[in-house]
Amino acid sequence: MSYEEFLAWCDEDTLAEWVDGEVVMYSPASRRHQEVQKFLLGFLDGYVRIRELGVVLGAPFQMYLEPLKRAREPDVLFIKKENLGRLHDTYLEGPADLVVEVTSEESRLRDYGEKLAEYELGGVGEYWIVDPERGEVRFFQRKGGRFIPVFPDEGVYRSAVVPGLWVRVEWLLSDPPPPALVALRELEVIP
Repeated sequence: MSYEEFLAWCDEDTLAEWVDGEVVMYSPASRRHQEVQKFLLGFLDGYVRIRELGVVLGAPFQMYLEPLKRAREPDVLFIKKENLGRLHDTYLEGPADLVVEVTSEESRLRDYGEKLAEYELGGVGEYWIVDPERGEVRFFQRKGGRFIPVFPDEGVYRSAVVPGLWVRVEWLLSDPPPPALVALRELEVIP
């Protein structure tokens, strides 16, 4: 199946990705996954909109990495303003500047293995893996064409691709996460 055929077949309610010409179906996300994703979307979208830095989108939205013949649906993706020319109605052509995956037992090997390698080869600028079940978050930044792991400093991670953005790891692992507005106030983005 070509990517164009996949796009014509796949609708907003289908949980699927396109990998090497094949459709890969996924299970619905858990409550915890949804809460972390909802926090990240609200937090990142609020920050990016206020700072006028680009666009934040979430699954189901495709990121098509043409050279790899892969189209993934990251849980959260950020596209810088200067890269918005690659944004189409139903997919992003090429790598996002930041991708976040909220992982689970079902997706852990894929997120830490296949997707880490694909996102690195495909040119994603920064990749976060949030694992609420294991209570850990991994951050990777692109340096010299490769991902290197970056560790939080005293529980705070500072983004390399979103200017001025930092996040407390505890926000990502709390059950439930704090309201996005509380986090944005702490960053002094809103009063």
